[in-house]
Amino acid sequence: MLRREKGFTLIELLIVIAIIGILAAIAIPMYKTQTVKAKLTECTNTMSNVASAVAAYIQEGNGWPTAPTYTEIGSSLGVSLGAIIDTVTPGGRIHVIDVTTGVITAQVTNIDQVVNSSHIVMVPTSNAADGSIRWNWSTADMPAAYMPKR
Repeated sequence: MLRREKGFTLIELLIVIAIIGILAAIAIPMYKTQTVKAKLTECTNTMSNVASAVAAYIQEGNGWPTAPTYTEIGSSLGVSLGAIIDTVTPGGRIHVIDVTTGVITAQVTNIDQVVNSSHIVMVPTSNAADGSIRWNWSTADMPAAYMPKR
């Protein structure tokens, strides 16, 4: 009586390895992109906090603030940025942040070589009819895949 061998053939194993390779080729770059976006969220959240403080500053009738350094942002707008600024806290995600005539600009660092030293900008648009402010994200040197969508 012949005994049938149990197991996988070489072709079946090669097909499984090819499928795993294809999935890995797609998943690894997507994982890296999502990791960078998650780290950039810390920067965009900080910039949103500064934007809220700028809006409050304007509603108090003070006009557009100009705060070129993070310490002046803290003193004039009341936003503490020490934990995210890399010159204050090693590993912080923002190297430089400033507010000039309402435009908030941040240079990112300690994220990934793809986006380090890039700038994210929040540009305000004021509605004269109701006094509201709309914030738009902008950049000149940040890759489009990593820009915030809101």
